[in-house]
Amino acid sequence: MAAGQALPARFRRQRVLIVGCGDVGQRVLRLWQRPGQHAHAARGPLVRALSSSPQRFDSLRALGATPLLGNLDEPRSLRRLAGLAQRVVHLAPPAQPAAGTPPTLASRDLRTRHLLQALACRAGQVPQLVYGSTSGVYGNWDGAWVTETHPLRASTARALRRVDAERQLRAWARRLVASGAAVHVLRIPGIYAGDREGGTPLGRLQRGTPLLRREDDVYTSHIHADDLARAVVRALWRGMPQRITNVADDSAMLMGDYFDLAADLWRLPHPMRISLAEAEQQLSPTLLSFMRESRRLSNTRMRQELGLVLRYQTVHHGLQAAVYLVGAGTAAGPGA
Repeated sequence: MAAGQALPARFRRQRVLIVGCGDVGQRVLRLWQRPGQHAHAARGPLVRALSSSPQRFDSLRALGATPLLGNLDEPRSLRRLAGLAQRVVHLAPPAQPAAGTPPTLASRDLRTRHLLQALACRAGQVPQLVYGSTSGVYGNWDGAWVTETHPLRASTARALRRVDAERQLRAWARRLVASGAAVHVLRIPGIYAGDREGGTPLGRLQRGTPLLRREDDVYTSHIHADDLARAVVRALWRGMPQRITNVADDSAMLMGDYFDLAADLWRLPHPMRISLAEAEQQLSPTLLSFMRESRRLSNTRMRQELGLVLRYQTVHHGLQAAVYLVGAGTAAGPGA
């Protein structure tokens, strides 16, 4: 190529890899591509999506991504990832450990370890990375407002695996900072949307799952799936390196108030309220774990540093849209 001659467009576009291209990853793709548009005709980045299911390849191509076959549980399948992308979106959850796994091993995220090993295999070509973590790493704060600088109090194995992933990612970025490595962690609360499987409270309302009485109730935070996808894109291009950002809407609601609001919007009876002691006898350990943690997420950093303007400022706005989309009395999935 002659000196000064511009590179072809396909070489000027940023190369992005999405790992864990489920509901939120697909919403990210829709922000860049129009469904059915050929990837090379798009104006967004050149996107590859890692998937362990060849059956999903056609749907990923329809969204403008080039699918790659790989499995985070099988490190050998990840060898092609080194140097493949300049930016990586890591939305894959840790694997659920087998029954009987020792607690020290059950709290580790081997999938993130395998991914980072693959990405660092080629010297001088280390990408910038955005990781979708969970606000569960904060644990219980008795309803207090929680910022990104609060200490972590994770108590469940589920949350401890996310803590392990965050620590791996930040250590990886510090070790390879000279090669351009950078990590931005998004801490995400409950995700909801009318067009997301299990993305509304409707399923639990229809099943009549009880809630805690007000004196035992806990504060929870939420984010609409579309706003989360927009936050991922913002963090990918504008996020500060080695930074953590809470991604939450402006709601500050008790869990029971959230479900009562949904019941009113869907014109269903309010769930029965029970004490925490009764809940311990009636509800599953997983559901109970959410009822033992109370916190309200501050989203100041999300607004000021990522510059994200929410489309659904509160769950009232988002659930109203979900009622319109899903329809009264029809669940989009098993429910949150």
